[in-house]
Amino acid sequence: MPQPALLAHDLVRTLGGRRVLDGVSLTASPGHRIGLIGENGVGKSTLLRVLAGVDEPDTGHVSHPAELGFLHQEMPFDAPSTIATVLDTALREAREDLAELERLGAELAHVPQDHPGHQELLDAYGRRLEQAQDRESWDADRRAALVLDGLGLGALGHDRTLGSLSGGQRGRLALAALLVRRPQALLLDEPTNHLDDGAAAFLEEQLRGLPGAVVVASHDRAFLDAVCTDLIDLDPAVDGPVRYGGNYSAYLSEKRAERERWERRYAEEQQELEELRHAAGVTALLVAPDRGRRDNEKMGYGHRAGRVQNQISRRVRNATRRLAELEHNRVAEPPRPLRFAAGELAARAEGGPRPLVFLRDVRVPGRLALAGLEVSATDRLLVTGGNGAGKSTLLQVLAGRLTAEGEVHRRRGLSVGLLTQDTVFDRPDRTVRDTYELSLGPERAGKVPLASLGLLHEADLDKPVGQLSVGQRRRLALALLVARPPQLLLLDEPTNHLSPRLCDELEAALGTGPGAVVAASHDRWLRRRWQGRELRL
Repeated sequence: MPQPALLAHDLVRTLGGRRVLDGVSLTASPGHRIGLIGENGVGKSTLLRVLAGVDEPDTGHVSHPAELGFLHQEMPFDAPSTIATVLDTALREAREDLAELERLGAELAHVPQDHPGHQELLDAYGRRLEQAQDRESWDADRRAALVLDGLGLGALGHDRTLGSLSGGQRGRLALAALLVRRPQALLLDEPTNHLDDGAAAFLEEQLRGLPGAVVVASHDRAFLDAVCTDLIDLDPAVDGPVRYGGNYSAYLSEKRAERERWERRYAEEQQELEELRHAAGVTALLVAPDRGRRDNEKMGYGHRAGRVQNQISRRVRNATRRLAELEHNRVAEPPRPLRFAAGELAARAEGGPRPLVFLRDVRVPGRLALAGLEVSATDRLLVTGGNGAGKSTLLQVLAGRLTAEGEVHRRRGLSVGLLTQDTVFDRPDRTVRDTYELSLGPERAGKVPLASLGLLHEADLDKPVGQLSVGQRRRLALALLVARPPQLLLLDEPTNHLSPRLCDELEAALGTGPGAVVAASHDRWLRRRWQGRELRL
């Protein structure tokens, strides 16, 4: 059975007085896996919500298949619901297929071939059979077990309630339910959050095997590289959002070339505008009708002057017409992209070679067991491990926010900064600018202006913090840390919810400078480029 396409035409969506989507069109054909990328706040999640029908566009329209799956922040089940309830819902369509095939088959067995209703029953059976084959309905129960195991949920009892699961487990269960369903089109918002290496590789394999369309917003560069057949960059561009064929690696080189073309086109047009204004203005004045006769023009003055006047007037008219055309259709100036410019992420700690933090036989029951660890004054340490291995717990212990059994020694007066996974601000009604200034104090905020760090656009500084995207809130939290660099900087999944460009720039900054940095991450792209030590839990 042919899989339907997902289509969107000229979508406009305004939120909080800002036009988030401005004439976005998209075609996601069966078998295509489209990645949405761009800076935080450009509208990736908004576009997914509009495509899913969760949000209505202000103008434009969406046409999507009847069977649509959407992975977003909240599952449509309450806390007392069990894993079994979620799986039963995911398997309902496959079980309906099998039950309907059984019913239609029984009817066909009792209806003679020459009966008027036989052909109609046969057609209905054929349509349902094709649908069941597309969904692999006969294999649905076995697939459910494989998916749960592949996403690290196989050991959980099906009687477990959602309220007893961690946030990461609930997110993986929502993803598992969609993979079990195999809808005709799949929309995914940051699907690799909370996935370890094995689960991410399993998800990539599952998505590559789907016959329908997939649209995914992700910061995970390794995932985009492994899965996507196309990428749509929602960052500002001369002709609107740009679609690139290929994976993330192919996009990187094309994006650089496209930006250079835009800058060159803008510069050439500005030069032409300046020349045309000169031609239409200054040249016209030089040949004004009342210009006096020169001495050497003698008797041919009137005839020659008229001829020259006509030629110049024609050039002036042409220049004026071309000037009007250019100014009407002028190329927009390329917006200055955010560039991470924090300088030193961590500050130098005086006091000789003694470690900043020393741990021995540290235990947090059920969460962490570590024989020993020393963090030196200039360390670069990457903490890796599967979900539940204790990466976040170790950072909390290093920061002094969590008490652990065993020996924990911290250098006296040590300044520590921690970027947590969940960024929450006490006053969501307070503007970004005020939050920054009140947190740092006016003197420090003046010395290190927020706009100078390259983490947030000037236009976003007067927004309430509650109106920022998840990624923008993480940028603000990072800005508060690096504006007053601590001697020990702790980063928990630092690339989560950040744009690929910022991830690249942040990784480059992590490798240099004084002070110590400890990062916990499942990001495969980051780990491949890491130059410091690694501790696997």
